[in-house]
Amino acid sequence: MSDNLVTVKKGTTIFTSKPFAYVLTSKYNTVRCDNCLTSGKLSKCSGCQYVYYCDHNCQRESWPIHKTECTNLKKISPKVIPDAARLMARVIIKLNQGGADEIGYYSETNFRKFKDLMSHYSDIKKDIKRMEHFTSLCGVLLEFLGETLIPNTAELMGIYGRICINSFNILDLNMNSIGVGIYLGASVMDHSCKPNAVAVFEGTTIIVRTLVDLPFLDWSQIRISYVDLLNSNKDRQGELHHSYYFCCNCEKCKQAEPMAEAAACPNSSCDFPCLIENDKCEKCGTKLSENFIRSFYEVKDFTTHHLETMKTMAYLDVSKICLKKQKGILHSFNIQHIRTLDTAFIAAVNLECWEDAELYSKELVPGYL
Repeated sequence: MSDNLVTVKKGTTIFTSKPFAYVLTSKYNTVRCDNCLTSGKLSKCSGCQYVYYCDHNCQRESWPIHKTECTNLKKISPKVIPDAARLMARVIIKLNQGGADEIGYYSETNFRKFKDLMSHYSDIKKDIKRMEHFTSLCGVLLEFLGETLIPNTAELMGIYGRICINSFNILDLNMNSIGVGIYLGASVMDHSCKPNAVAVFEGTTIIVRTLVDLPFLDWSQIRISYVDLLNSNKDRQGELHHSYYFCCNCEKCKQAEPMAEAAACPNSSCDFPCLIENDKCEKCGTKLSENFIRSFYEVKDFTTHHLETMKTMAYLDVSKICLKKQKGILHSFNIQHIRTLDTAFIAAVNLECWEDAELYSKELVPGYL
């Protein structure tokens, strides 16, 4: 992780780290180890009867934090603590154990502590939805941890804000989110919709690799994406403002993106993208009929609805229905078509339908370029 003036080649690993705190997504608690997040043969914790481990080594590694939450998980059973509340509880437990002094290096000389992470305290206080969420979490934490372990409201909101702004979704090899973690050093990286680095995961370890050749490693210039880059400019800007309280002014956001909303040309011999606001194809002159325009909006609404329902789980059959309806209506560069292909690809991989996965991956390539 040294900073120097040597050219950094594309694909170079520039950062790795274990998390400061993390939590396994609750829907995987019986099929993945609560410590290393891998799946396989697991044994249940004899105390709380809730978490599972690969072996005694994982159980031993997890014990410094789990020993405090173990009896509390058993106490609230059969209720299940929400993931956000459990992550907050784990951060509180760690801070009470001296975690405030833990250092996360992102270079040989530069580091961050938990207090250095941005909390956007004032923004969150004005955010009605987040304040409602925070209030509900406070109630859960009071029942789960009890009054003695919980800090005052201002400190608790600072913890909540740091988690909201700085947490990473921990992904498995199939790009499924299996957990959420806080990584102190990695939190230094700012956002760009045209990033020069990407974060991937091996178990709980975050690995940051460069996407382009860099003249040298300058951490003030390293950018990752906080949001789905397949989203339109408008949707990305909305998510960034809603979730992170800033507006992105990167090169990609400044560019017009007419093809993102493009319709296919009604003339099957023409592959030119058509703007639905126009009355004809600018290349071949084919008119966009009222029926075609109506079909375009129907398919668009149908796709939007089903993509929303598949945010947490991709379904191959639903994706195929969407793709069938889009054929001849949405252009191949239309962002909804690309997102549907991406969802179909993920679903095919999860189901080990390799022929489908290969087909969708090939169709996806032009949309990413």
